Amino acid sequence: MSKLDELKSLLQSKNLWARKGLGQNFLVDEKALDKIVEAAELSKSDQVIEVGPGTGFLTERLIEKAGQVLAVELDFNMVYLLKDRFESAKNLKVIEGDILKLAVPEILKRGQNEKGAYKVVANIPYYITSPVIKHFLQAERRPSLIILLVQKEVAEKICGRTGKTVLTVETEVYGKPELILKVHSSAFYPAPKVDSAVLKIQIYDEPLIPFEQMDAFMRIVKFGYSQKRKKLSNSLSAGLRIENSKAREFIVEAVISPEVRAEELEIEDWKRLVDVLTNHKY
Repeated sequence: MSKLDELKSLLQSKNLWARKGLGQNFLVDEKALDKIVEAAELSKSDQVIEVGPGTGFLTERLIEKAGQVLAVELDFNMVYLLKDRFESAKNLKVIEGDILKLAVPEILKRGQNEKGAYKVVANIPYYITSPVIKHFLQAERRPSLIILLVQKEVAEKICGRTGKTVLTVETEVYGKPELILKVHSSAFYPAPKVDSAVLKIQIYDEPLIPFEQMDAFMRIVKFGYSQKRKKLSNSLSAGLRIENSKAREFIVEAVISPEVRAEELEIEDWKRLVDVLTNHKY
């Protein structure tokens, strides 16, 4: 029986269906499922937080490889299905709740190793991609690794392949993003309108920007991207409410070309620019 047939049979047996409002697109491609688990480099010493396990096709692979899986699911129907399906799995804890409203320490308390390291592995709804990534990057306790199946265009931007965004910079501050595998829409049921990709983020032990400077750093980055199609000087001028000529002076002082756009800058460029603006009390 194919994974698609297995999924349909499973949903039918519980009188369930994919809920469009929750962005439920269930992954049924064996290769993609295997690649996600492979990218996570799991061992029995690993603790995993899975977001949106749905019917549990990824979950069943995770509990085979990891020491413990904490699966956070918003849909109470899927919570019931998961608990029933994996009733005998001793290393799985299904947690009903909204991942964006649950603090990481609160989730880890449900497991067997509250203070231990953990990894995030998930096939998440497209509409919460950015919030989920930020939720874990900014958490009191960050994971050592994040593996997410997300919209392909978003993964490409985060990895800087097709033009950077604020999320690209924020991700690069906390870890190294990498696109592992492109996944066609036909790998899902129901099939979404766009293709997906497996995104891997190897989290640094410490962010590239000190915590006490993070707010100021991200404030300037957001100003820089506020008018993405315009030159950086125009965006900074508008954000800081200063003359364009003054913004250009600051940019040049940071050893950056005054003709650049925000997406052309690397982390080191932003750091120099923020230092200049901080020295000038902006």
